[in-house]
Amino acid sequence: QVQLVESGGGLVHTGETLTLSCVSSGGTFSNQAMGWFRQAAGKEREFVAATTWSGLTTYYTDSVKGRFTISRDNDKNTVFLEMAKVKTEDTGVYYCAGRTFGGASLKEDQYNYWGQGTQVTVSS
Repeated sequence: QVQLVESGGGLVHTGETLTLSCVSSGGTFSNQAMGWFRQAAGKEREFVAATTWSGLTTYYTDSVKGRFTISRDNDKNTVFLEMAKVKTEDTGVYYCAGRTFGGASLKEDQYNYWGQGTQVTVSS
């Protein structure tokens, strides 16, 4: 059973940089496409970024393009989300997700495994 554990959330101010990490265990990480999703209070969970198993292809939602970077280290079973120039609207719980079969997806129902989430709060 694959387990995903996120870390790195916290309180930051607008314009600052924060990096989230997600460590995978119990499976073959290098076979998994990985994604990041977020959920703001009172809103539905939304796609943020995704990467293929190799890390060579990445996808982003429009609101974070040019500010966020998803990357992975398959030797360390870890996927990262570097959040630069954060805005107050980036506030939410950020979830790491893994998909064993198929490529990276923007749809949360395509992911088999989920972490517990880490809170990111951006203050002005």
